[in-house]
Amino acid sequence: MAPAPGTTLLAEVAAEFAGTLVLILFGCGVVAQVSAGGALTNPKGGLGAHDSIAWAWGLGVTFGVYLAGRISGAHLNPAVTVSLAAFKGFPWRKVAPFAVAQTAGAFVAALLVRWNYTEILARADPGHSVKTQTVFSTLPGNGSPVAGVHQWGAFRDQVIGTALLMLLILAVTDLLNTPPGANLAPLVIGLIVVVIGMAFGADAGYAINPARDFGPRLASFLTGYRGAWRDQWGDYYFWVPIVGPLVGGVAGGVFYQLFVGRFLPRPEPEPPGELPSAPGAGA
Repeated sequence: MAPAPGTTLLAEVAAEFAGTLVLILFGCGVVAQVSAGGALTNPKGGLGAHDSIAWAWGLGVTFGVYLAGRISGAHLNPAVTVSLAAFKGFPWRKVAPFAVAQTAGAFVAALLVRWNYTEILARADPGHSVKTQTVFSTLPGNGSPVAGVHQWGAFRDQVIGTALLMLLILAVTDLLNTPPGANLAPLVIGLIVVVIGMAFGADAGYAINPARDFGPRLASFLTGYRGAWRDQWGDYYFWVPIVGPLVGGVAGGVFYQLFVGRFLPRPEPEPPGELPSAPGAGA
């Protein structure tokens, strides 16, 4: 989505903050409800828990884009912002302010979720350990020690998932391609996140967004999760969902330009109209 012309940078970063905040409120909120709340109310688990998470994250993206799209274009993701600067002419001078605003929105949203679920998180995980860390930030194998996924496996996953995200965002928003009509692009982008979550959610929790992971990770660390920077193996992990999506976003942009974008038909220039006759000229 393109921002309205003449919008100030302050308005754009405010919209990025608000849109990302909405995204993370729904995203971290649903994980808290399913994992921490479900551990207390339904210890055996339930059908559709992963699907609930995937749908809530996708709809969170949809509503965040609808909220911020007219003002900032609703990137809501530093990997998207960097890729749009690299391939779509987004001003590089705005990349850092957008990334800061997105991370701040994610941080504040995570604090709100942490506050709202204070009692349930304390009952489900009194030590605020890796058991409920995934409410806020991602871990390899979603924190499971039996999954066998470590840093580089998760890094690979983040590159692939974010490349797929960026590839499809470019396809959906390219006016030379077949973009959705009637302001449906935010809904379609949300569905892209849903299907990535359903297909690529096991290895690393499909952060596919540095702000989505780092902001809530910092919020959890400041509110009692002392091991927030490490994974279940004790290794420093926080860099994976930052670097992986940035690399993957650019990879997705390269793939789109190489295999699709450069082949799209360009509109023919309009033929020049007839020049008006010189004043006073006659037949």
